[in-house]
Amino acid sequence: MRASILVSIADELSPIAGFSRDFLSGGKRFRALFCFWGWQAVRTAGDDAADTPVTTGGPLDAVVSVASALELFHAAALVHDDLIDNSDTRRGAPSAHRRFQSLHDEEGWKGSGGTFGHGAATLLGDLLLILSDELFDEGLTQAVSPSARRAARAEFNRMRIDVTAGQYLDIFEEIGWAGRPDADQLARAERVIVYKSAKYSIESPLLIGASLAGATVGQLDALRGFGLPLGIAYQLRDDLLGVFGDADVTGKPSGDDLREGKRTVLIALTREALPSGARATLDELLGDPDLTAQQIAMLQSTIRESGAVDTVEKMIADNVRRAIEALEAAPIGEQAKANLRDLAVTVTRRAS
Repeated sequence: MRASILVSIADELSPIAGFSRDFLSGGKRFRALFCFWGWQAVRTAGDDAADTPVTTGGPLDAVVSVASALELFHAAALVHDDLIDNSDTRRGAPSAHRRFQSLHDEEGWKGSGGTFGHGAATLLGDLLLILSDELFDEGLTQAVSPSARRAARAEFNRMRIDVTAGQYLDIFEEIGWAGRPDADQLARAERVIVYKSAKYSIESPLLIGASLAGATVGQLDALRGFGLPLGIAYQLRDDLLGVFGDADVTGKPSGDDLREGKRTVLIALTREALPSGARATLDELLGDPDLTAQQIAMLQSTIRESGAVDTVEKMIADNVRRAIEALEAAPIGEQAKANLRDLAVTVTRRAS
């Protein structure tokens, strides 16, 4: 329906509709899944509700719309993230701004293709944010109670602030780290993980879904106890993939985080372990967009040999253990527990 609105305004808007559909067709749908199972966890918490089947209409339609809104928001965040990082690819295909740039060049339009691509992708991301908010409100109209609607909206609003703040801190650390004490860099990298990814990817979707189902304070606290450490483990795995991931699987060039200069927990741990000369070399190379394959391989070797990879793997395992312990004690439905347990494995052992 929204695509038809765009095309009714002008035919020139059809690429925005087309690129939106393409961009939304991939991905793992983790946020939608955590939203659904947060809802289901609360819905089936009571003995009488444990065996109640999920049927279409009403509350189910509400959570489906809200979960879909989270995916639209995520798509918008990825479009903007690729602009910020000047990334050429996303999920093994050209990023949105590169697609618009290619359209400009293929059509032979005047001016800079790069400038057009940047501007058009910015607007595409903005449009996806607008549609996400519309779809979220559409879901809320089908929620059971006014208090559930208010609670879910409050979680959604807070999530958007948190991830925006985390994204800013992420790009700030790429350029501001040198003026900060070395001893603070691990804590600063951990703060980025919490706000840019952990809350946004797992904790907030869980809480939004649970709120829609009328969660109690105790249920929300239990899901936070599960969602935040699992979200940290999720992003720690992502940081490893950003340095060592297989490009054919991740859809991003191997070592992409090294070229972008990401000051992750992995990098902070590496710097702590290196002597001053090797640390200076790492700092000099990190963030160079023209790093060669040989330089990438050298940095990867340095990071491995520092012991940072083993430390991050242990951090992942410790956070997953904390999450599962919180899940087992949570006052929620048993089937939802089982599915959330499976999701915990999926998001922290993935290869992309």
